Amino acid sequence: MRGIITTLFLTISVLYITPVLANPEEVNVYSARKGYLIKPLLNAFEKDTDIKVNIISGKAKALQKRIEQEGKNTRADILLTVDAGNLYKAKYNNLLMKIKSNVLEKLVPEYLRDKDGYWYGLSIRSRVIMYNPEKVEKKDLSTYEDLSNTKWKGRICIRSSGNIYNQSLLASLVSHLGEQKAQDWAINVVNNFSREPKGNDRTQMTSVVLGQCDITLANTYYLGKWISSEKKKERKYAKKISVFFPNQEDRGAHINVSGAAVVKYSKNSENAIKLLEFLASDEAQELYAKSNHEYPIRDNIEVSDIVQSWGYPFKKDKLNLEELGKNNKTAVQIFDKVNWQ
Repeated sequence: MRGIITTLFLTISVLYITPVLANPEEVNVYSARKGYLIKPLLNAFEKDTDIKVNIISGKAKALQKRIEQEGKNTRADILLTVDAGNLYKAKYNNLLMKIKSNVLEKLVPEYLRDKDGYWYGLSIRSRVIMYNPEKVEKKDLSTYEDLSNTKWKGRICIRSSGNIYNQSLLASLVSHLGEQKAQDWAINVVNNFSREPKGNDRTQMTSVVLGQCDITLANTYYLGKWISSEKKKERKYAKKISVFFPNQEDRGAHINVSGAAVVKYSKNSENAIKLLEFLASDEAQELYAKSNHEYPIRDNIEVSDIVQSWGYPFKKDKLNLEELGKNNKTAVQIFDKVNWQ
């Protein structure tokens, strides 16, 4: 019996340490984006190239942890994730492969990609002010900085400090204002909360619609999903909330990206680069813009009527997105100091 167990253990060990063999006609994507959002893009790539795309979906942190644990045995060729902060962390955790692609350097604006060639932004989202037009006049809105004004006391609902989107917004304010002014801003915004932070972006938007607060910060594409939803309730809510792009008179509205990178131990790196190049192409960018109601990485791409209705193009903050990763730790420390739950 002991011999059988020993043989079984050795067999399992060999299976575990045997490197994953590459199929030259496939590429494996670990995706923090929901499958239905990217499936049309990946289907188009498969049709164009005959390269099969396999997707494993999960939360951003969990996927990075998985890649780290799998090491050289990982199946992952591409990490597709949200927020430049996550891409920055993946780079500095040594999970990514540095690549050289003239196509990507041409198609992806410099401020939307890693300067060393480790990751590339593939779609833009803007974190804007969303407000109840029955309770807030558009003329009273201006900048992110103005959210610290006492006129908003008890009127702001917002996500928790653990949310990477909020961390990146504060990281951008650290870059623009300096650490002390960014901390002062966070203190005053906390004083203006209508309730303790809870829920996701759509929770905040629902709170605005239901009168539990007057304004919030949310990514624009969530409203796009409401407007185009099959659910009557969501379409109804969408009519009761409006979009305002802050800081249009100075640096522009804060933006972030969903982006991708080739994983360090990719077995199909050539196919992975081909997929990244496709996702940056005009064809894929138009699919991003029209099916997901996100913003393309270049202004020459046609967007959906829904995106157009909010005002497009708008002035974007063109801070290099690497800064969001560099200042993430400082932003988290500020959130903790000011008791932003």
